[in-house]
Amino acid sequence: MKKTAFSRRSLLASAFALTLAGALPAHADDFKMGLLVPGSIGEEGWSRIGYDALKRVEKELGAKVSHVELPENPDAFEKAFRDFAGQGFRVVLGHGFQFQEAALAAAEDFPDTVFLVSQSRVHEANVIGLNTDVSQPFYLMGIVAATMGHKAGLVGGAEIPPVTQAFEGFAKGAKSVKADFPISTVFLGTFTDATAAKEASVSLISQGADFVVPNANAAGMGVIQAVKEAGAGVNTFNVYSDYTNAAPKNVLGTFLADYGQGIVRVVSDIKDGNVPKANIEFGLKDRDVVKFTFNDQAERPIPQELRKHLEEVTAKIVSGEVRTLAQ
Repeated sequence: MKKTAFSRRSLLASAFALTLAGALPAHADDFKMGLLVPGSIGEEGWSRIGYDALKRVEKELGAKVSHVELPENPDAFEKAFRDFAGQGFRVVLGHGFQFQEAALAAAEDFPDTVFLVSQSRVHEANVIGLNTDVSQPFYLMGIVAATMGHKAGLVGGAEIPPVTQAFEGFAKGAKSVKADFPISTVFLGTFTDATAAKEASVSLISQGADFVVPNANAAGMGVIQAVKEAGAGVNTFNVYSDYTNAAPKNVLGTFLADYGQGIVRVVSDIKDGNVPKANIEFGLKDRDVVKFTFNDQAERPIPQELRKHLEEVTAKIVSGEVRTLAQ
């Protein structure tokens, strides 16, 4: 990032300090929210989660809403942000870490719009990160894998912080059980290619992985397919979407983020003129947002004793006694 751009944003942050203290006016009659998604809302997965959150804002807060499906193109991201802000949208959500730089660039020229960025830890002037700490549920998955399995494979859409931090949590959880538990990781370079995810999963399984876990949005369905075809000896977890019906014997549990609940909470505050003064962190403490459940119909369901242990670990994560990330 260029120093000049950073300086401009720093000056902007100072100029709007009073505004962000909660003085932004609310216009209830024309409150509008826009959404940018990196894919299709027609597919179950990350983009659909963002769209469902937007529709909840429309229903529960009476907002006028609109969304745009975008390719992975930073120039397109910034243009879309500017288009929404130029039309008087009070809130625009870029649904994914990849929208962060575009939001920071556009925000300089639209101080009356609040730019939200999913899976981001940022707070600068009118740009606010909404981070779901996925390292926490992945830590629990790691405990299960190391307790019930012999080797794990992780399939990520791209090597970006929300994915790498999730996998770091998984590794820490697994190694809390077995310090030498083997884990192999593959980054696809795509969040939409289920075929590539399936091929990567088949390769990991051939190398001995009996747990293969995705963090790849819509591409994650390829992991589920590979695990099902591998048979009852290979297990996985749902991440963001519930694909249990596609592999009911292999899916041991489901991590869901009820993102809509969190978004409604944040956007309601903004509508009332109360802009968050720091980035927002959702985690296992937010039981209405982050949910981790078990599949009793699996071939080898998670034993009750292990489930009890997971509850104990969850309490320690919430209290801060257990850290799921290195920092």
